[in-house]
Amino acid sequence: MGAPKKYPTELRERAVARYLESSPRPAIRRLAEQIDVHPEALRNWIRKAESERGRHDERPVAPETQELARLRKEIADLRRSNELLKAANAFLTQHVDPTNLRA
Repeated sequence: MGAPKKYPTELRERAVARYLESSPRPAIRRLAEQIDVHPEALRNWIRKAESERGRHDERPVAPETQELARLRKEIADLRRSNELLKAANAFLTQHVDPTNLRA
């Protein structure tokens, strides 16, 4: 069982809604002071809400995050393969007699 939440769920939802529905958007620090919550807590709630709605520009949504991780792994595998092929080419270049090659 996790630690109890410091702020009630209703407060979180109201704070995020107030931020998202405001135009222009208030500074997070100022809004946090008004509702008596820590600014980083409010910032995290807003990021999570925007991510769930797919509207946050800085952080990709879950499917994009999974694809990004898959692509990064694939790139790392391809780089390892390239290094292996370069090493094999260097080895063969040193150990093959160029006068004994068939055309």
